[in-house]
Amino acid sequence: MLHRAAYRALGLDDWRYDAVECDADALPGLVGGLGPEWVGLSVTMPGKVAALRTAHRVTARAELVGAANTLVRSPEGWVADCTDVDGVLGALRGAGGLVCAERAVLLGAGGTARAALAALAAFGVGAVTLVVRDAARAVTTVDCAGRLGLDVSVAAWDVATLQALCARADVAVSTVPATASGPVAVAVAAAPVVLDAGYSPWPTPTGAAVTAAGGRLASGLDMLLHQAFGQVEQFTGHPPPREAMRDALREVTGGVHELPL
Repeated sequence: MLHRAAYRALGLDDWRYDAVECDADALPGLVGGLGPEWVGLSVTMPGKVAALRTAHRVTARAELVGAANTLVRSPEGWVADCTDVDGVLGALRGAGGLVCAERAVLLGAGGTARAALAALAAFGVGAVTLVVRDAARAVTTVDCAGRLGLDVSVAAWDVATLQALCARADVAVSTVPATASGPVAVAVAAAPVVLDAGYSPWPTPTGAAVTAAGGRLASGLDMLLHQAFGQVEQFTGHPPPREAMRDALREVTGGVHELPL
């Protein structure tokens, strides 16, 4: 709906945007077989790492994050990028009202968490605490934080510890599923600005806790909208029609979010 609304608003009436089922192993073959009429692809999990290997060129931020959600045709071949970074930036600026920050708490250590690290660095964050259930799985994300120049520490999945960390932080970002975030939702809500990457079903436990606490809240739908802006611009070469895309997402989700731009 986001992309189709954008193409209509841009007068690109002969453009299509459809879903293609493809796993990571099949992605190189799919991309290699696309004709010249294909200008780009949005890549979802589990294909985001495979997209890097498929591309002829990788943007600096996609290489840093270690995943790409966007493939764009260029004269030299396919270019892999990660507009998920734009998604986090836009969500925190728009819905979260964040302008700058020094300390952040990040729940989770997957690809979305690494995109969040790149966005947090852009806000001026200097110190990030990763809160994870399995520290061994955070190695890649800790490395990413180091390459971004962030002072990173890893904390255990403990409610009291998390609440104390969030109370001292300027922003908290949760990239974990609602099933895992429920027990720590109130602790996360101690931060003044929270981005919960989840959005279905809404409200998530974290979303409900932040609202009850009176904090600033951004959601995965805000991320979805803002990451699509960058994709549309790269695919079409035109500035994205932001209001038309926002209105389309509001309509298809029943107006559950304001989706501020």
